[in-house]
Order: sequence, then structure tokens, then C-alpha cells
Amino acid sequence: MKTVQVNIVTPDGPVYDSEVAMVIAKTVSGEIGVLPGHIPLVAPLTIGGVQLKNASGKSDFVAVSGGFIEVRPDKISILAPSAELASSIDVARAQEAKARAEERLKAKKDEVDFQRAELALKRAINRINVHEGNM
Repeated sequence: MKTVQVNIVTPDGPVYDSEVAMVIAKTVSGEIGVLPGHIPLVAPLTIGGVQLKNASGKSDFVAVSGGFIEVRPDKISILAPSAELASSIDVARAQEAKARAEERLKAKKDEVDFQRAELALKRAINRINVHEGNM
């Protein structure tokens, strides 16, 4: 089975670097699946999970908070402000962040706080879903 090199990088450094058979990611335009040999593509990502299927059929999951995916026939790069492997997500911390964001949304102080709280809530829910394998 053909594979392609995938790198997921954040400002803090590399998060994932491996050969995979397929990448599934959520872009602003919708969900995409990328196989080895795909035509070149650059697309903005939303807050969501990235599924990385290896040649044996096993999948790794990574929570990303936006960024970009760059696809070349021989390499896929994901550049994200933050990214976490499902296995390294602290679920208790994510649930606390979700509760804090929900409280801030209830307060509705001003537009800026509302938008920040909404993004924080989306990131927390994404981390919880990726950890549980729900994408």
C-alpha cells in the first residue's frame, strides 16, 4: 500500500512525523481525504480533528486549532497554532476549559469576550472529542 510522509508542526515544534496511507482533515470548505499522489493543494483548517490512517489500517488522531494543510504528491504538511496527539490530551483540563468557556458565554459581557469564549469552547470540545475518538 502506498504511503505519504506527514508532518504536523506548531510554533512549539513538531507534533507528528510519520508515513501514512490517508489523511482526513476538516477544512473551512469541508472535510477532505488525502491519499498519496494527491494533486498539490493548500487549504485553511478549522478547529477539528485530523485522522491519520497508517498502512495497516490503524489510525492516529490529532486535535488541531486551525492552521493550514499543504499537500504535495510526496509530502503533506500541517501547520497549526496548536496541535495535540489524542494520547497526550489531558481530558480533565479540557473539561475545565469547557466549563470556564461556558460560564463566560453565559455572562455575555462584550463582543470580544464572547468571541474568545466561543473559540475556547470549540477548542475544548475538539480536544475532548479527539481524545474519545469522535471526529
